Amino acid sequence: MPALAVMTTRFANAAELMARVLGFPGYAFATIAHPVSSADDEGLRERAEAAVTQLRQLLLRA
Repeated sequence: MPALAVMTTRFANAAELMARVLGFPGYAFATIAHPVSSADDEGLRERAEAAVTQLRQLLLRA
C-alpha cells in the first residue's frame, strides 16, 4: 500500500534531512504553506487542494 507524506514549508528541510539519515535520500513528499493551525477555512481548503495535486503526481509518477 503506498504511503505519502505532507509537510509544511517550515518543516520541509527537516523532513529531507530525516529521509537522508534514514536511508531514503530524495524521498518525495507534498509541501504545503505553513502554518496550518492558524489557517482559516479558505486557507485550509487551498492547502488541501495543493496537497492533493502534489500527492496525485507523486502517486502516479512512473
